[in-house]
Amino acid sequence: MKVPGELVELMLREERFTIASHVNPEGDAIGSSIALALALKGLNKDVRVFNTDGVPAVYGFLPYSGLVETVMDGERLKDSVLVVLDCNSLDRVGLDGAECRRVVVIDHHQTVTDFGDVRWIEPDSPAAGLMVFNLLRALGTRIDGDIAVNLYTAIAVDTGTFRYPNTTAETFRAAADLVDAGADPAEVSNRLYESWSEKRFGLLVRVLQTLDIVDAGSVRCAITNVTLDMFRETGTGAADTENFINFPRMIGSVEIAVMFREEEPGCWKVSLRSRGACDVSAVASRFGGGGHRNAAGYRACGSLADLRRGFLEAVQFCAAAG
Repeated sequence: MKVPGELVELMLREERFTIASHVNPEGDAIGSSIALALALKGLNKDVRVFNTDGVPAVYGFLPYSGLVETVMDGERLKDSVLVVLDCNSLDRVGLDGAECRRVVVIDHHQTVTDFGDVRWIEPDSPAAGLMVFNLLRALGTRIDGDIAVNLYTAIAVDTGTFRYPNTTAETFRAAADLVDAGADPAEVSNRLYESWSEKRFGLLVRVLQTLDIVDAGSVRCAITNVTLDMFRETGTGAADTENFINFPRMIGSVEIAVMFREEEPGCWKVSLRSRGACDVSAVASRFGGGGHRNAAGYRACGSLADLRRGFLEAVQFCAAAG
């Protein structure tokens, strides 16, 4: 993976950075942001980290997770380089309309825009964390144990702990280097997958009770949903649903798993996962969303019945289009 020389030069030249990742962050967004911030601080840069939704509880174990702020001063943004990480628009980081000195985009999603003064887009990269790993090497910064844990977690989350088709030989080489630097794979896996609260497990039970397996033409889909009432009744929140979509995806006959998560009355975040021939980023793009071939999403408002119907029609169209 080749890091743009323009990006390396900018990182070394500039002194003030604000790192921002997308709303509803997962491990790749949070781990990559913290790791980049720690590395830049090691170069004596003035760095702050922003995420409007903060750090989900499941990622509270990440070293220096307290660096992430949920409010950012507009004057600070005007005087710093804004690094948009793991997405490629200001609205996705909750800073729509913000003024910045310069904007850098570091992203690995297929849905590419022309936003940003300096753009590094690697759709073939399995994780933003792997991009940041290569950037730190290009900058010549030391990857210590704290950085290693953040980057290992970032890469592990977006590769399904090295199980997804996006896992490459480069992924394993980077992971090995991060383990050598201090990341503990067993501890990270324990924190991610074996330290759930009872409330979160109760929510999973409720969500799986909504499971419906439906054929969209030749494509078998597993559909689940989580409502605001379910959150209230279980005392949980949106962050507790991370990884839920992968449970129906385990069914051998299922090619696409979709989860409708209610964000406000009548409005839903729709998450898609695929392991078949159907490109779910193409499905998502029909509704103004995007992502990767095997992982994508979009937002939509309406009745759940209508949204399900629209999703199934989009799957049939994309499958027919090849």
